[in-house]
Formats: sequence, structure tokens, C-alpha cells
Amino acid sequence: MIPEPEERIAQFESLGFGMFIHYGLYSLMGKGEWIQYFEKIPRDKYAQLMSEFKAEKFRPREIAALARQAGMKYIVLTTRHHEGFSLYDTRGLSDFDITHSAAGRDLVAEFAEACRAEGIIPFLYHTTLDWHNPDYDNNFPAYLHWLRQSVEVLCTNYGKIGGFWFDGNWDRLDADWQEDLLYEIIRKHQPEAVIINNPGMGFAGKLTNKEVDVASFEQGRPVKRNQEGCLKYTAGEMSQTINGHWGCGKNDFAYKSVPELIKTMCVCRGAGANYLLNIGPDGSGKLPEMACATLKILGKWIDFYRKPFYQGRPVDIRGEGDDFVLQTPDGGLFFFVFGLSDEAGDKNRPGIRIFRGITKKVECLSWVDTGKPIEFFQDEDKEMICFHAAGFDYGDNMVVRAARGQVQASGSFGE
Repeated sequence: MIPEPEERIAQFESLGFGMFIHYGLYSLMGKGEWIQYFEKIPRDKYAQLMSEFKAEKFRPREIAALARQAGMKYIVLTTRHHEGFSLYDTRGLSDFDITHSAAGRDLVAEFAEACRAEGIIPFLYHTTLDWHNPDYDNNFPAYLHWLRQSVEVLCTNYGKIGGFWFDGNWDRLDADWQEDLLYEIIRKHQPEAVIINNPGMGFAGKLTNKEVDVASFEQGRPVKRNQEGCLKYTAGEMSQTINGHWGCGKNDFAYKSVPELIKTMCVCRGAGANYLLNIGPDGSGKLPEMACATLKILGKWIDFYRKPFYQGRPVDIRGEGDDFVLQTPDGGLFFFVFGLSDEAGDKNRPGIRIFRGITKKVECLSWVDTGKPIEFFQDEDKEMICFHAAGFDYGDNMVVRAARGQVQASGSFGE
């Protein structure tokens, strides 16, 4: 038996696509978010960057507007990354925060307000490891108490938060991170917030605590979660950065292409997971132009497939290769196919696509992007359907294309 998802988890699955923002002192150096660690910069010397951190071009309203245009429904901001510097007013817990920097303003407060103004849900990332606080190495229980106090500040001063995204427990796999105490604070002050704790790339999809609502897949292909017999329904999310670094890399030109991002986005939705795509502002807070342009193009693609992209959920209908099927609450059946090209450019790529596990009679089938009908054959005894997946009209290329099927009666498919 599959448990019913709690409302906050079901709502999270409907968000589909989110923006990750990595911003901190490391952004000034333009060499990625781990630069302090890799170049072994002493704490005191690294902290001197605070005097240069003005964040004069960090404009949360513009970021939220870009996310909306890209079809993103939520944004995760690094309120504190592993460097230990906080983008929020820690209310006396530390002087290594934004209010003691040259910026002198609470960026998390501005971020939360801007998200709500643009209809975007704010999520807050918070590191669990810390390179700045000496208690992390010298008095771990005291550090964990301070960490919980820090999270409580976020829970109680920034309005309703969509979720909390933790990262760092992988640094000490054998340690007692006292997760129950940390999550109790969130459930007390933000009961509707989802909880995510990234287990690290080597443990993709692992859940670390019963209160965790979302299985995280960092830079790794998500898989459809087997919820059968579980005590709690959990969602999935893949996080990935748009180039090679999470923080600003001023000489990082390894941007992922639009087709690659569309395919990854579809693979995520085919597995029932959200896609969280990261961009790293520069030291001033300005977003990279390449990232902005790319996100806008992704938004145009999503506009074609909004209904299945946000409302669709995977069913037990199997395509070949990466092909998959999503079902919407109104009974729509959407077949997503990969590897097509335009008819004039390559006659060999289009061809017969087969899907197995269909238990209902399909009455008609048509392409979502053009509305053109598709001829198909269905063998109900073998629970199979096949159709000729024609290539795109000359001048078009959706990268991944979807066809909508209309079935004889309402209900679930492939179950």
C-alpha cells in the first residue's frame, strides 16, 4: 500500500522546477564556493572579505521575476554556506553575518519579501557544517546548539517559508547530528515547510531522518521512488548547477546547453522529482547573463507543456530509453519522447515508439505542441500501444516532445 502524501509534500511535487542561488563571500573571489577550503585561507583572512561585500547589485525582486519567467515556482537561497557567513541578521548569535558586512542589510529578508511579491515560494538553504565557527571542531554539541539557534532565527523572523534545505551532514557520517532536535524547531514554527537534507553525491536519494520530506539527488539522475509499504510518502528532487560551480566562477565557461537542460528537466519529471537548477551571482550580486538567457528559454519550453509538467505524475507505463508517461488529475495521458529531429533534417530518427503497461483504451492521440493527430495501434491484451513519432516541422525542435492521449473512461492508468 502506498501512503497518501501529506499536503506540504504534495504541494512541493507540484512546484516542478526551482532556482538555487549560491551567494556569499566566496562570490567576490569568483573561484567557486569551496575556494576557502581548497586554497586553505585562514578564517581571519577570509573574514576580511566582509569589508568588500556590498551586494550592491543583489536585487531579489529581479531574481524572483526571472524565476517566474523561467517557469520556476520556488527559489532556494544559501542563507549560510560552508564558509559560515550568514546572509541574514543572526540577532547576536554571530558577528560573521550580513549586518556586520559592508552591505549592512538583511538579504534574506529582502529575498523572502521579493519572492512573495512575484508569486514565488522562498526556500532557505542552511549549511550544517561550518569552517568559521571553531566549535565545529572543538565542541560539537555546543556547535549543534548554536546551529539550532541559527535556524530558529530563520523560522521566526522571515514569514512563511516553503522549505528548509540542509547540507553538510556528509562531512561527519558517524556523528550524531541531533537531527530530531533541529527538525522539532521547524515543525514548531514552520509546520507547513518541507524539510530536505542533502545526503551528498555518494548517497543520492537516501533519507536521513523520518522528518525529512524530500529525497535529494545532487547532480545525479533521480529514480522513481518506491513508496510501497513506506510509513510516509516522500518526494524527490535533483539539484544541479548550470555550469561547473555552485558559486560564481568568473572563468567557468562550461555552461550546460538548453537541450541538455530540457532533457534533464524531463528526466526529473519522468521520475516524479523536482528539478532545482543553480546559478551563482558574482560578488556584486549580479546574475550571469548566460544563465539569465538560458532560463528564459527554458520558460518558453515549459509554456508548451505546463499542464503535464506541473500536474503530471509518473505511472507504471514503460517507454523505451528515456521515453516516459505522465498522468494528470483530469485523466490526461502524456507520452514524452526523446531523440526526434525535424523531418527535413533526418528522416531516420523519427520512428515507432512503443509503450507497455497501458490498461485503458486510448481513443485518440495528438501532439501537444501542434495539435496534429497521431496514428497509433493499441493491443489491449498485451497492454501495449505504439505510434509513429514524426519529427518536427522544419524550423521547429522541442528537444523532448509530448503527445496527449485521450482515454475511454476516467481513472488511473497502468496500475
